[in-house]
Amino acid sequence: MQYIYRSLSNFLPTDNDRRLVLITGARQTGKTTLAKNVYPNLRYINFDSPEIRLTIRNIPTNDWANTVGTAILDEAQKEPSVFEKIKYCYDESSLRFSVILGSSQILLLKNIRESLAGRIWIYELWPLMVAELLHGNNSFKEPLLIDLLESESFHTVLTQQPSAIIGNYMSTCKNIENYLLQWGGMPALIHLNQISEKQQWLKNYIYTYLERDLSDLVRLHDLEPFQKFQKLSALRCSSLLNYSELARDAGISVDTARRYLEYLKLSYQVVLLQPYMHNLTSSTVKTPKLYWIDNGILRQLTGNISDVVTGQIYENYIVSEMYKCIKTSQKPATLYFYRTRSGLEIDIVIETIHGLIFCEIKNREEVVKSDYTTIKSIAQKLGKKFLGGLIIYRGDRLQLLDNPSIWAIPSWRLFS
Repeated sequence: MQYIYRSLSNFLPTDNDRRLVLITGARQTGKTTLAKNVYPNLRYINFDSPEIRLTIRNIPTNDWANTVGTAILDEAQKEPSVFEKIKYCYDESSLRFSVILGSSQILLLKNIRESLAGRIWIYELWPLMVAELLHGNNSFKEPLLIDLLESESFHTVLTQQPSAIIGNYMSTCKNIENYLLQWGGMPALIHLNQISEKQQWLKNYIYTYLERDLSDLVRLHDLEPFQKFQKLSALRCSSLLNYSELARDAGISVDTARRYLEYLKLSYQVVLLQPYMHNLTSSTVKTPKLYWIDNGILRQLTGNISDVVTGQIYENYIVSEMYKCIKTSQKPATLYFYRTRSGLEIDIVIETIHGLIFCEIKNREEVVKSDYTTIKSIAQKLGKKFLGGLIIYRGDRLQLLDNPSIWAIPSWRLFS
């Protein structure tokens, strides 16, 4: 099975550094494979095994560095004594480096806050992105999106790009994007050839999440209410989050709905896009929008497993891909959306250290003038704070639409 190069590899320290490293993320995103690939000389210990947990528990703290030493510790939260032992040896300088892996964010962070606060570097691994699949097992090249986030001159970056790319590169990028739109970016799916196998894997993943991740987060006597809530949340992707409505339809209280959604966030299933609260024009809504990190899981939950891409599915893909790129590259940028009570709306507002980028998402192959009138009207009031606007669409041409620096860009080019 060919290893797909993960962009997070570019940001991980070497095992020669004095560093404690935590790699976390949703289950099955490839944390173990990544750690073994980046640190091939480190011992691997999996705490899923009760026998290993018992053995580790009986190792004296002052003998940890000699007995275990520099290692990859998978699902370490299942043996909490490990964290105190690592802390002691790291503070005593008998242990210079360790890698901790785990998908149960709440238990991991609880142990880290109690034992390793101020000592550990946290890295998150997300489902596969366009750029990772594009470059395969070669060294990773950051996508055009990252160049835009880093630059003070939005216009300069885009004018240096060709207006069109043809041939095999375009076909490959489009095929990758279509794959992620339908199946999402879970690494295991890449190596399954049959559609039925992919569908069964996604079904199994959802059941495994309910049985394992959720049981790590909270002890629920009855999973059915949560399962119903999970599906209803998926049906509301790319929409304003209404807790009262969601609670009513799921047959639970509003407080329970808030708690269930927090479980989905902590287990890396969803992200809430917050409204941009700075008053650009008039009073804004204060409700976040709900997006799922992985399109494959989203489509499985909603029963939409065809190759038809709705506007809702396409918007979810764009937001999740942006979110993964920004989080992985560790750039100082934050995603928002903007909507006023009078109905004025911008799908994505990206706040960078240099200013604001506005994005509209259009699930079609052509751009019309009405697609960017809102961006233009607000941009004129922002002045230098406005870096540029993007109409992200499914066409082929990168083109300047209007001033100040409003561009149409194919989504496959933005993420490649």
